[in-house]
Amino acid sequence: MEKQITIIKGDGIGPEIVNEAIKVLDRIAIQYHHTFHYREVLAGGCAIDAYGTSLTQETLDACIHSDSVLLGAVGGPKWDHVDPSIRPEKALLGIRKGMGLYANLRPASILPQLSHTSPLRKDIVDQGIDFMVVRELISGVYFGDKQTTEENGELVAVDQMIYREHEIRRIAHSAFQTARKRHGKVVSVDKANVLDTSRLWRKIVHEVAKEYPDVTLHDMLVDNCAMQIVKQPAQFDVIVTENMFGDILSDEASMITGSIGLIPSASLGEGSIGMYEPIHGSAPDIAGQNIADPIGTILAAGMMLKYSFDLSKESDAITAAVNETLNQGYRTADIMEDGAKQLTCSQMGDKIASCIK
Repeated sequence: MEKQITIIKGDGIGPEIVNEAIKVLDRIAIQYHHTFHYREVLAGGCAIDAYGTSLTQETLDACIHSDSVLLGAVGGPKWDHVDPSIRPEKALLGIRKGMGLYANLRPASILPQLSHTSPLRKDIVDQGIDFMVVRELISGVYFGDKQTTEENGELVAVDQMIYREHEIRRIAHSAFQTARKRHGKVVSVDKANVLDTSRLWRKIVHEVAKEYPDVTLHDMLVDNCAMQIVKQPAQFDVIVTENMFGDILSDEASMITGSIGLIPSASLGEGSIGMYEPIHGSAPDIAGQNIADPIGTILAAGMMLKYSFDLSKESDAITAAVNETLNQGYRTADIMEDGAKQLTCSQMGDKIASCIK
């Protein structure tokens, strides 16, 4: 198989962690007889420095015309005071919108070697943490009209939240199809007791559910879901929800697994194209020190193989290599513990690559 991958290393620790993911992909290519071509482009703060904008048309075109995109992280304090229209985070919104990446898949699973790092009680963790948050990504309040005006001598801010039927329908299909590949259970999260958008959300999700009789569906209000994630995470298989709720719940879910550095993320659109990244930020305080944890980015590359390239065996090989490395007692600084052997970012990439079978 031959594939074209657009590489966006981004800011902070982005270049360091992406380099290690590429190292693992190159090992996969050798072991499984594939060819991966990489095209590196700039987005985020580094693009502001180079071009005066966080996302150029050239970068967006490279993403659109590739087979997949691998991203590190963008942003940092250096660009906190630039014009809001070109902030580094705007690059992510622009890429998602331009590529039509409407579904964000973020797994929340705890590696057995690190189960003790979860902030939850041991008896809760022992029941298992292994679910997927499917978040609608390019609609809702983040993409609605925004306006700040003055009314009766005080400032008034308005953020518009819009959901159209087809936007809900397509993310619902993504959730049910994901559940079919897992354990056949979907929890749809909304605020239907208050919001019109949520009442429409619930109506459309239930219509789509009729096409998946092999998948069970339950509704849950978002405040209850936030509580249940920390009270009994084992009850969840697939959670599907709108953009803002998904942003909050997926961050909560990532923290109960013990380390934000271990969690990958996939943003998918129609067909097989997608963008893959770790969920953590650019960590500018440790950039250039070769101590960042590359595991989340490496697992994101594994998700790319599975979801965009249909290479499940190769994806599983990456997961197995990560597990083998952790089983051997190797850790980066963020997950270091007594008796473990600490590795740098590049050493961790070397070790995982060497374990690819």
